[in-house]
Amino acid sequence: MGYKEEDFLQISGLQHFCFCRRQWALIHVEQLWAENLRTVEGNILHEKAHDASVREHRGNVLVTRDMRVFSPTLGISGACDVVEFYKSPDGVPLSGQEGRYLPYPIEYKHGAPREDHANELQLCAQAMCLEEMLCCEIPEGALYFGEIRRRVKIPFTQSLRQEVRDDLTQMHQLFQRQYTPKVRPTKSCNACSLKELCVPKLMKKKSVRTYLAEHLEEKE
Repeated sequence: MGYKEEDFLQISGLQHFCFCRRQWALIHVEQLWAENLRTVEGNILHEKAHDASVREHRGNVLVTRDMRVFSPTLGISGACDVVEFYKSPDGVPLSGQEGRYLPYPIEYKHGAPREDHANELQLCAQAMCLEEMLCCEIPEGALYFGEIRRRVKIPFTQSLRQEVRDDLTQMHQLFQRQYTPKVRPTKSCNACSLKELCVPKLMKKKSVRTYLAEHLEEKE
């Protein structure tokens, strides 16, 4: 039994959820967002990767950008920065292409490899969507980090796949309840683009959306 399309969550939310569950809820449940230097620089890098008009052949490799993917089983949808399709007799047929191809997803990140594995979860979820859509197996993908200007291979282990499933189950439950978790301050808070909206001291009994609405009413 899968999810209906109207109940799909964004794949990118996995990264937010791993970084901070409250941040994820502020963005995806309460629909709040704020830019900082990190997010702006990251958006610039993604704009270069997300040019859907670019589709090129490099020998036996077909390169696609901004490929839309989804999974009714997981209840998610989104886009892959880049998917390289390698020609192989063990691959799958692609519409409009001769031969068979093996997909290899690549996600672009502005910074350097992180201590947590939020990026790995996001990439793995993309691969799991591709597997469901194309009826194939994808053993690994890669993260490209702009700061170090190279790819890092990511194997899609069973433990990583299970963590994707477990996190998505919790995300769907929280979204259905429209619940924003209470703040748990960490050193990572200083790097969060929502630091000024999170206002943890004021959020003991009300949501950020409620606080902002009341604050605006006071000004009027």
